[in-house]
Amino acid sequence: MPRLSTKTSLSLQGRLKLAHLLEMPERELDALVRRLESKPAFRQLKASGVLSVAPFPKAGFTARRFAGWGLKTSSEGLPELVDGEGDVAALMKKVGQKRFEECFLGENPLKDEERARRCRITAAEARRLREFLDRAYLLEEFEKPAPLPEKVFSSVAGFALEEGKPVLGFFNREIWKGRYRVDEQRLNVFLRGVPCDEQEKVRGLLKRLEYVDLRKTTLYRALEALMEAQAEYLRTGDPDKRQALTQRSLAVALGVDASVLNRLVSNKSVQLPWGLEAPLKALLPSGKKLALDRLYELVEKEPSWSDERLRREMAQRFSVHLSRRSITQYRKDLGLARRGRPQS
Repeated sequence: MPRLSTKTSLSLQGRLKLAHLLEMPERELDALVRRLESKPAFRQLKASGVLSVAPFPKAGFTARRFAGWGLKTSSEGLPELVDGEGDVAALMKKVGQKRFEECFLGENPLKDEERARRCRITAAEARRLREFLDRAYLLEEFEKPAPLPEKVFSSVAGFALEEGKPVLGFFNREIWKGRYRVDEQRLNVFLRGVPCDEQEKVRGLLKRLEYVDLRKTTLYRALEALMEAQAEYLRTGDPDKRQALTQRSLAVALGVDASVLNRLVSNKSVQLPWGLEAPLKALLPSGKKLALDRLYELVEKEPSWSDERLRREMAQRFSVHLSRRSITQYRKDLGLARRGRPQS
């Protein structure tokens, strides 16, 4: 078997490290950043002016509503997650953040009747919120994780509304305090004053920081682009206002490889203005995904409608033109069997 050249091996090793960083959850990245910045070489580079940190423009920080809870990867596709006008979002708003956290996210579980009494809602409404949380979220174990924990998304940032416009806020200050900047002229002066073996360590540290920066800046730019593309949806909470946007088209707009973007967004989630979290991919819906979501909404409201009636309604309400055969197949894919006497 032919041996790889040193240059090829290093290139492959770099790509593998970057791939790992792109998929790395925020908690792991936080630990990595702290380790890198605790190294003596990092402190020396910063003290000598070689290295500085430049804040991200147009981005602040915010609190995560579901702190201590993880959004299950199995929850992807739940329509309640992206519906800012739905009953779950409305109930959360009615209860209020403080009581919601106390009664539904607290360490000591309460019965639905007690939750209803404290939150001044009905027992049925308390059960609805609790069942939704059971389906969508998992209490994270920080010290002793379960042997086979269910996978959860890594929550990165939240969108809020200021003067009717969406703004971006990150959850982790340590990670998102800014981007690293290297003064090459000062770096050359610095390296002349250290031994050769130490020079290699410094260059190795700077390369790792470069990879961390690439992960952060690409995700930041992706979030900015999605906030702009889906501004109307974020402002109204109406999932029908989402614009069809593929990962490939976003990757082209950002000037990155599609595989890089896919690794970056596949396990990340964001908090939406109404407090619920959703997979980041929910802001990258394909035309088919939007059609499926709208069909799901119609069938949930009118379970007795025939496939032909649904075909007509999809065309009239959403300008989505599907064949009756496609409606039948989509309905099967969604597990939405017709209930009651068919209405044509």
